[in-house]
Amino acid sequence: MTLAAAAQPTLPGLGLWAVAALVLLLNVPFGFWRAGVRKFSVPWFVAVHAPVPLVIGLRVVSGLGWQLATLPVLVGAFLAGQWIGGRLRSDGQP
Repeated sequence: MTLAAAAQPTLPGLGLWAVAALVLLLNVPFGFWRAGVRKFSVPWFVAVHAPVPLVIGLRVVSGLGWQLATLPVLVGAFLAGQWIGGRLRSDGQP
């Protein structure tokens, strides 16, 4: 084990579906925010892209790594969280 590998904290109990659930929940408030700003404005881009480093951090901490098979699940969870947040925002407006 290298020093870099030993320094990275991992949460071995988090599997792919647990991380996907966290990614989905993490994106709901960002999707809510995104739905309330003008499309393609600076705040819109921030609302879409701000959670990306957090998702990367979850991948690293959970020990999932960068396996290609995890990509569709996590991207789907990311998009679903954004969509759910946007729907929550739009359901409250006339």
